[in-house]
Amino acid sequence: MGPILAFAYGAIAYLTFFGTILYAIGFTSGLAVPKDIDDGLSGSTVEALIINLALLTVFALQHSIMARKPFKRWWTQFVPAAVERSTYVLLSSLILIGLFWLWRPIPAIVWNVGEPTLAMALTGLCLFGWALVFLSTFLINHFELFGLQQVIHNLAGRSAAEPKFRTPFLYKLVRHPLYLGFIIAFWATPTMTVGHLLFAGVTTAYILVAIMLEERDLVDLFGDEYKRYRQRVAMLLPLWPKSS
Repeated sequence: MGPILAFAYGAIAYLTFFGTILYAIGFTSGLAVPKDIDDGLSGSTVEALIINLALLTVFALQHSIMARKPFKRWWTQFVPAAVERSTYVLLSSLILIGLFWLWRPIPAIVWNVGEPTLAMALTGLCLFGWALVFLSTFLINHFELFGLQQVIHNLAGRSAAEPKFRTPFLYKLVRHPLYLGFIIAFWATPTMTVGHLLFAGVTTAYILVAIMLEERDLVDLFGDEYKRYRQRVAMLLPLWPKSS
């Protein structure tokens, strides 16, 4: 794959991701999208549970397996290294689009906040969670995280710099502010249905597993430096007990 084609591919992957993440905000908050987490074909609860769990499982498996080093070593035998991250981002986005499309609502109410000010505050908290997600990506390296920097370097004929361990701003307070943002966004809602609860519960469980896998990779990459960071800074909440 030539540098120009690789750049075009990476740009398409990034734009696909960006559109998907914007839709995800509306999907979880119920704002400004044609189909949110509580919309769609209605059917039996059992059928909805099976379909929704299958969709979440496909996303979790793809997201985790393709992020692991052994898979990357195998995968880059067939996919140019410059677009490996873009391919990961594109496939993740397409699976999420499928999840949004095929998701089945389970409309039974778990809680409903009828007081307008409190309901608005919960929606605002959801949007704050999404803002925290975006801020966290830019604090590290947003464009590298989503594959665009790699194809730009490839186009310019430059090699990527060696990764350096940094803890900017929010990363001095918690080790995973990005994941904290997702958890806030998924749980903060004035109306929690069983379908929304399923989504929030399963994704939170997946996030905890993802943190475990990611931290293992970070220890391999940065060694004692990351181990000391893990002892010093809490995982998700500033006041939470720190890892030993």
